[in-house]
Amino acid sequence: MQAGEGKLYLCAIKDLWSNRIVGYAIDDRMKAQLAVTAVDTAVARRDGHVAGCIVHSDRGSQFRARKLQRCLDRHGLVGSMGQVGSAGDNAAMESFFSLLQKNVLNTRRWATRDELRIAIVTWIERTYHRRRRQPRLNKLTPIEYETIMTPTAHRRASNPAQQLR
Repeated sequence: MQAGEGKLYLCAIKDLWSNRIVGYAIDDRMKAQLAVTAVDTAVARRDGHVAGCIVHSDRGSQFRARKLQRCLDRHGLVGSMGQVGSAGDNAAMESFFSLLQKNVLNTRRWATRDELRIAIVTWIERTYHRRRRQPRLNKLTPIEYETIMTPTAHRRASNPAQQLR
């Protein structure tokens, strides 16, 4: 992703159950720490209840790094990598990045990295999660789908403010 002052890289973690981008990180360098930060934010968003989940990625060096492997192990996550030349392996994320390209990156030129970073985060959190209805989710948004499909007791347990009611 290009801004006037240089490139930005986005690493995103998608929960295929709800299509929600549960973790992401944006930086001006594509290093293993970018992937580690994305995984850590995904784990935090799921309140640490991620043991056994599979984290699928392409074969980029940041995903093969020991630093990321230690992060996956620390959270009880299982790493999975696509096969070389298998285009469908990462289709869910390719679709997400295609939408990001169309709806954010191709809409204008970004003068600064901060402008671009804000536009990306705003699109993910406001539009993709809360406004974009998805056919695979019966025309619900990811947030609506999770709200409807997550049992009330589980929602209350993961939201201490609701326990007081």
